[in-house]
Amino acid sequence: MSIIQTNISLKPYNTFAIDCNAKYYAEIKSVAHLKEVFANEVALQRNLLVLGGGSNMLFTKDYDGLVLKISIKGIEVKEIGDDVLVTAGAGEVWDSLVKFCVAKDYAGIENLTLIPGTVGASPIQNIGAYGVEVKDVFERCTAFEIATGKLKTFNKAECEFAYRESIFKGKLKGQFIITSVTYRLSRIPHIQTHYGAINAELERRGIAKPTIADVSEVVAAIRVSKLPDPSTIGNAGSFFKNPIIDQAAFDILLPQFPDVPHYPAANGRIKLAAGWLIEACGFKGMVEGNTGTWKNQALVLVNHGGATGQEVYRFSEKIINAVQQKFDVVLEREVNIL
Repeated sequence: MSIIQTNISLKPYNTFAIDCNAKYYAEIKSVAHLKEVFANEVALQRNLLVLGGGSNMLFTKDYDGLVLKISIKGIEVKEIGDDVLVTAGAGEVWDSLVKFCVAKDYAGIENLTLIPGTVGASPIQNIGAYGVEVKDVFERCTAFEIATGKLKTFNKAECEFAYRESIFKGKLKGQFIITSVTYRLSRIPHIQTHYGAINAELERRGIAKPTIADVSEVVAAIRVSKLPDPSTIGNAGSFFKNPIIDQAAFDILLPQFPDVPHYPAANGRIKLAAGWLIEACGFKGMVEGNTGTWKNQALVLVNHGGATGQEVYRFSEKIINAVQQKFDVVLEREVNIL
């Protein structure tokens, strides 16, 4: 019996809760499942979409192709002195892995608490929050090459990480399916509290020497205060990337908007806070039809119930146009549009 199903609703498999169908669908629980799928002519002849937690997707129509839901599980640990190599299946829930590591005092990903999605997506997107990115702890990943049916291992350099980017979103897009990821964590924590509201919340709680558990708890509290729970209101977290501009453009922007939050980026460039730009354009908490921005964070677009992907997309266009007109800064969507 084939594991490929037909005409399956994707509403349970995307955190925006957009109601759409996949013409073909298969849940992948092992590398053997991948080999079985790609022995089928349907997989070879149809558009392919690899789905993890569905937390970074906006479906604007039915998917006329094959959706692979990656559900490969398992966590293995190898201790090497003060270093700890943690290998997780691509289908593991990211936040469950963070909780596992924090409970074991394996430091390095505590700032990435409550990021939605699965392990397999973490290197593709180079997920990050509060001053930490996956590339900071990435050791290697194993991926299934669609063309050959063989497994290949990628080290950090080979992944070509950049801000919310990797080789898997670039020149190797659509060629590999990640099956597991290994992270190099540490028993000796290097606490990162300089970014965002972490320090302020630690001070409010009277914590002068935070542990990684403290950092994880504080990050979770901050995220819960700002971001909606996808189980109660459809959303994909941050909808836009924080824009990065060159120094010359920033020198023009700053005198006009002296309060604009900004942070140093690579190559002497400046990173701006997309949420602040959007809020300054009056979009925070705006409701338009069945969509809008979240009341506590303008960077998050939501489905209030019954929104179509097209409706959300059109609203995001409106935000992009407003920000460009006011600040001469072009926002880029972080969410994948399908």
